[in-house]
Amino acid sequence: MTPAYNGSGIDGTAYTDVNDLAHHTPGWLNDLISAWSLYGLTVFAVLMLAAWWQARRTGSPSALTALAVPLITLAGFGVDLLLKLVVREDRPCQSLHVTVLEACPGPGDWSFPSNHAAIASAAAVALLFVSRRLGTVALIAAVLMAASRVWVGAHYPHDVLAGLALGALVAATCTQVIHRRQDALADRLRHSPLRPLLTTP
Repeated sequence: MTPAYNGSGIDGTAYTDVNDLAHHTPGWLNDLISAWSLYGLTVFAVLMLAAWWQARRTGSPSALTALAVPLITLAGFGVDLLLKLVVREDRPCQSLHVTVLEACPGPGDWSFPSNHAAIASAAAVALLFVSRRLGTVALIAAVLMAASRVWVGAHYPHDVLAGLALGALVAATCTQVIHRRQDALADRLRHSPLRPLLTTP
């Protein structure tokens, strides 16, 4: 089996600088960042629902794309998992032996690229094709999610940057494909029992 990769040579110094800063930050702020890191992805689910509801109520053709956003996000997550298995990068808390805010994952829970960053980025980019306003909110939330994963010690900076880029690439590719066939697919759904998902009665 391929040995695990140690990514500390890329930006380990930046990681330890962030980790040191976190340990000199007020506890309430660290608690807030940790909570966002753990539970912040639920915000993207809420934004997906809001985007679909808005598109459906207005009868917008983008209602079809809104329905696909969760699947596109899942695709970003899937590609991210596959890349993790190829690279097999140890978590920074394992390689650098530092104390971090979040419990250090065990061996085999690979670090590159960041799942959270990829999921958040995929959701945000896909949402941009449905609602510019909600997509922009999601993009800001995705950047904050990525930053929080470094802050709590779960990832190197390059892990989250790669996750953001990967999620965005997968989402942009999938959404463009759906967008090109949006009218035809929407017409099919309008003549099926799933019509209420696209428009209000």
